[in-house]
Amino acid sequence: MIAEYINTHQAEFWIMLGFLMLVIEVSTGLVTGILLFGGIGSIITGLLMLAGILNETWEIGIASSAICAVIITLILWKPLKKMQNADIPSKDNSSDLVGYEFVLQQDINLLKTGTTQYSGIEWKVEIHKDAKADEISAATRVIVCSVDVGKFRVKPV
Repeated sequence: MIAEYINTHQAEFWIMLGFLMLVIEVSTGLVTGILLFGGIGSIITGLLMLAGILNETWEIGIASSAICAVIITLILWKPLKKMQNADIPSKDNSSDLVGYEFVLQQDINLLKTGTTQYSGIEWKVEIHKDAKADEISAATRVIVCSVDVGKFRVKPV
């Protein structure tokens, strides 16, 4: 009885299957994309069958759902990937220590870091990317441009 009803109403079956896949994707938090793209492909297949563009047979339904899912995947993959990576916050190097000035005790360059004592902690001292210098000599007054864990990034004043 149910199988007979599904066989005679395949368009509605494919639409319901598509919505069921989307509901499972959203409610369980599975962000694999398989259910998302498969669900959209099934809904498109059901709509094409309702419009009379596709015949209501299992072979056509399965093939159409798979083809639609692949096409939708190819179309939406890059935009969805871009949206996924858009929320990555940029590193916040703001600190009360930014702007602190001191005199270097040793030469530093892009490959060799130095150290300084501040507030009872020994900090590594590196050249900041905006310093426009590959080397800063000892006894040079520098300003802290960014702070990381145990690390000052500096440039000459």
